[in-house]
Amino acid sequence: MTVIVGLAHNGRVHLGGDSAGVAGLRITVRRDPKVFRNGPYAMGFTTSFRMGQLLHHAFRAPKPKGDLDRFMTTVFVDKLRACLKDGGWARKDSEQEQAGTFLVGIYGRLFTVYDDYQIAEPADGYAAVGCGGEFALGALHATADLGLKPRARLGLALTAAGYHSAGVSAPFSYVTARRRPS
Repeated sequence: MTVIVGLAHNGRVHLGGDSAGVAGLRITVRRDPKVFRNGPYAMGFTTSFRMGQLLHHAFRAPKPKGDLDRFMTTVFVDKLRACLKDGGWARKDSEQEQAGTFLVGIYGRLFTVYDDYQIAEPADGYAAVGCGGEFALGALHATADLGLKPRARLGLALTAAGYHSAGVSAPFSYVTARRRPS
């Protein structure tokens, strides 16, 4: 299920997401958004609506301090793990914790959090996750040098994913992370 797209542009991160809830061959258009703000962060999830609900409503996102790479891989992930564990979502398999996949935008930087809590930052400044992610990545790549505004690029990526993936459905929603405070 899902496509979440993200784009870093001029010191801000823009996210877009679809509305599909998929179970087997059944699809439900959900009202609850897959992209949202939590404090200074913009977030967009795939994997599970339960995980997304915890990220949106239970996660007390820590305010970034110091080196952002170090912060994201330590303080942010530690708080995330605790939230998902307390909310009954984190899983353990062969003594390794696993969660889900989502995008995070903070202070003009875009990160992907993978199910093993790995933090990745794309060199191209854009990312897409979910079953429609490959289609969306193609659209983001194809529009990179066209001078389009972020919302237009995200819209094209979401539309491409919706056209080619049975697990993606409109309506699409968008959110932009706040700028770094001066």
